Formats: sequence, C-alpha cells, structure tokens
Amino acid sequence: MTASSPLPYVVFGVTGRTGAAAADALLRSGHPVRVVVRDSALGRRWAERGAEIAVADLADLASMTKALSQARGAYVICPQHYGREDLFELANEVAGTTARAAVAADLPKLVALSSVGADRESGTGWIRMNRMFEQRLGEAGISTVFLRAAYFMENWMPMVGQAVRNATLPTFLSPPQRPLPMVATVDVGSAAAALLQAESAGTGIVTLSGPKDYAPNDVAAIVSATLEKPVDVAVLPETAWPKALADAHFSKAALAGFTEMTRSLNCSHIDIKSDPGALEWVGTTPLERVVAELARRQL
Repeated sequence: MTASSPLPYVVFGVTGRTGAAAADALLRSGHPVRVVVRDSALGRRWAERGAEIAVADLADLASMTKALSQARGAYVICPQHYGREDLFELANEVAGTTARAAVAADLPKLVALSSVGADRESGTGWIRMNRMFEQRLGEAGISTVFLRAAYFMENWMPMVGQAVRNATLPTFLSPPQRPLPMVATVDVGSAAAALLQAESAGTGIVTLSGPKDYAPNDVAAIVSATLEKPVDVAVLPETAWPKALADAHFSKAALAGFTEMTRSLNCSHIDIKSDPGALEWVGTTPLERVVAELARRQL
C-alpha cells in the first residue's frame, strides 16, 4: 500500500499484453493493484506479486460493479471476440456494462484503451468497437482518458513467423515502403499506468505511437538482420486476405471488419493525427527490439 492512498488501481486485461504491462508498472511503482480476471486461477501470478484478485464477467453488472468498487481508478478494455458474428453487438454490451458499473461503483477515474481512428464515424471496421466504448463511457459522465493506441508492433507476430520459415514477410499493409505509426504494447500499458497516476481530472484523449513510424519494409529488414539472411516482402492482395487469415478463425463479420479497417489504414482514412483535440504521446520502445524478439522466438 502507498502512503497516499490505500485504495487500489483496478486493471483489466492482465491476461493480455497491455493490461499485464499496466499492472506491472503500477506494482513496480509501489501502488496497490486489483486485477480483474474471469477465473481466479488466471490471477495467481498476480496474487503472488501482492495484487488483489477480482473475478468478473465483463457483461455482468453486479460482478463488474464489485470489481470497480473502492478503487482509486481503473484501466479498462473492451475485448473483441473475432470468432463471433455478433462481435459488434457484444462489444456494445460490454461497453455499456462497464459504464454502468463504473457509475454504480462511484469510480473517480478511468483510463480506457481505444484506437487511432475512433474519432471517425464510419469506414473503420474493427475500430468501430473502440468508438462504441468511447461513446458509452463518455455518456456515463466519469472522468475518462481515452488512450488511442497506434498499430500494435506485436501484430506482426504471425507474419514474422512466416518470414522466419520462408524468408518472405507477408503484409496486408501497402505500399510496403510507407511508414505508419506503430507502438509496442508495453508502452501502451506503461502509458495507461502513468495516466492513472496523473493528478489531472476530466475527460481527454491521448494518442500513443512509437518513437518513429515504420513500414513493412522496415519489419522485413529487422527480421533479415536477426536471421542474417535476406527477407523479401510480399504484399497480399485483398482477394488473398480470407485465405491468409484462415488460421485466425474469424467470423464473417470479423473478416469484413478487418478488411474495412485495413483498407482505411492503407488509404490513410485512419490517421493518428485526424483528431486535433488529442494529446500526442510517444512511447520509447523501438520496432527493432520487438520484431527481433518475435523473430528469435520462432527459431
């Protein structure tokens, strides 16, 4: 417990990358933390580090309210269920439940994971779920910072695996030489922890990217340097996307959402600078570190 407040920070998504990074940053700073999991066994490693464990169903108001009660603030996410045809409807339900639970728990502050492009009304595919999350939490009237993250560097993991095996990096992003904002998930979690600890009140929007923009060609070059052999880039045409994504077991609705989102990334409809009211933050983790580690794991 800290001297300033015995109340914990609540962190969702600790079985994923950004939530784990947020909880880790808060614990290392000496703050009390309550992690929220769907099964108590999933919180065991956090309990061993001194965190309190709360078990909640994200669509259940009672368990969510209990998880958020008597807390200093919370990092919340809206998981996206890509195997379901009703993924947008489910995301809206979870967003609404999170908002109602935060109000019922009288929570003073939220940091909510969102995405660049959430300011766009249409044409964003999967990111529409992040927009719903922002809208439902915004309607609740709670002080909330929406953390709009850029393209996760870790999204390259399956493509890097193919590059390790076949010396060719497939990419949905084109043209391959065009840099895009990308961010490491550890930086997202660290930013969430910092925003929770900030004294400022009120609702705001923070965009988060990495130390520089990167292109698919840069990813291939990093894999090539790690493997010490040439790695080519292969831009996948849209007609090949369903086959390339078959192993992900996306529903038809999820595949349509991915397609629309990726088209919008490629034509810059999704742009990290499209909301002039957002505060720009920059992470410190370079793509070289993330991709090299992904490549080494595949060896």
